[in-house]
Amino acid sequence: MLKSIENSFHQIAGLFFPGTEVWHTIVYVVLIILVAIVCDLVCKLLINKLLLPVIRRTRFEWDDHLYDKQVVARLAALAPAFILYAFLPSAFDVDNSWSVLIERICKVYIIALILRFLNGMLNAIHDILSEKEELRYYPVKGGIQTLQVILFSIGFISIIGTIIDESPARLFAGLGASAAVLMLIFKDTILGFVAGIQLSANNMLHKGDWITAPAHNANGIVQDVTLNTVKVLNFDNTITTIPPYALVSGSFTNWRSMFEGGGRRIMRQILLDVNSIEFLDKERLRGFEHNHLIGEFVSQRLQAISAARAADNLFQVEELRVTNSLLFRVYLENYIRQMGKSNPDMLYMVRYLPMAEKGLPVELYLFSTEKTWKAYEGVAADLMDHTLGIIKEFGLRLYQAPGSYDFQLFKERFS
Repeated sequence: MLKSIENSFHQIAGLFFPGTEVWHTIVYVVLIILVAIVCDLVCKLLINKLLLPVIRRTRFEWDDHLYDKQVVARLAALAPAFILYAFLPSAFDVDNSWSVLIERICKVYIIALILRFLNGMLNAIHDILSEKEELRYYPVKGGIQTLQVILFSIGFISIIGTIIDESPARLFAGLGASAAVLMLIFKDTILGFVAGIQLSANNMLHKGDWITAPAHNANGIVQDVTLNTVKVLNFDNTITTIPPYALVSGSFTNWRSMFEGGGRRIMRQILLDVNSIEFLDKERLRGFEHNHLIGEFVSQRLQAISAARAADNLFQVEELRVTNSLLFRVYLENYIRQMGKSNPDMLYMVRYLPMAEKGLPVELYLFSTEKTWKAYEGVAADLMDHTLGIIKEFGLRLYQAPGSYDFQLFKERFS
């Protein structure tokens, strides 16, 4: 059938310049090119006018991705390429160098179009798989990129084999001798692929995670995980790219479990002036009985003191005495438990740290139900505002190194 079509083209070309071989060849080539162009236009018309409306009406999404990535159009582009390959070389004699050259050019063109089609297919598959929630924890993009590297490597070798008229199988066999060189060239790709599998298999890193990697100056949200890089958008809007194998071989912090858990930790510290810490007498204690956060504690302690005194247990009386710092600590723990933005089901406490020359450190330890940065800092700030404001009601003072304002007041007082 191809032979009969070829003869028809030669007959049509002979109608223009009969007996003139050169012009016959030119007309034949132009005719084949025009047929290929018409075939290409017809394929595009069928895709846009017939296939596209059908794709848009279907309830499936995969066909939309195939069209958006031009997979169908790239496949249709093979039709005119095969027409050129089938008929152009026959414009010249079999032994003619032009026939050999054009045949090789057509083969290279077809291989390039096939690579283009398969690459578009892989990109469409990536888009389809990326929308599936159950696959979001797998290195889909890294796997697709690995297939693309393999695809283009095979295509490149096939093109070289076509150009030099050598079997691609023999070229592939010759690559075994240069395996060390290939390992060096594709070192980052191989390491990235293996690291991507490790990150996914161990559930270490996902797109959208907040990670910190001080060794790489990274502190932000993972934007993309590819075969060779992990892209992190830092909170100062800079972007850090890290090789995946660097995360596997080194260390980084992933805050995902904090977001998935019950709260984000707040750990703040204030310094009490030890000279302001004192025991409270009975009258001062009764002044706190009406406080809804520590009233019950004060009443129970007063009753225990009275019972110990009645039993003439002086040691227990001394043991049950209450300092303003103890009362302040109990108040803060009850306040933390009842504040709306803390998680009382997780660990919370108010504790003393080892005392230093700057006073007695008091640490507030709790977990906030607000986990996003701004809301979390707001909860911590509200807690500190209340703590700093209430401390005077217990007769306590904060330690603060003297500043210029303190020296100015001192000077005015004694001048």
